[in-house]
Amino acid sequence: MQPSDYLYARPSFAEGVARIMDFGNTLGVYNASGAPGDTDPDSAALRKDWEVIGGDFRHAVAEFTAEESDRLAAADNTASEG
Repeated sequence: MQPSDYLYARPSFAEGVARIMDFGNTLGVYNASGAPGDTDPDSAALRKDWEVIGGDFRHAVAEFTAEESDRLAAADNTASEG
């Protein structure tokens, strides 16, 4: 799952040079929204960030469960041999 990065400005070198003389901050335009149909881009970005956190959490739980089941299987084999 990819993090939300659609609300950040993606400046170019030419835009950076132009900002030197932009005293009225007229070039400060950011992406309005990355998700079609969303009225609030902040809520869309927050929802996307929590989706990424949920994916990371599910991955960590699955990895822990696999390691724990391997450890328990190894302990059972040791107990049955001894």
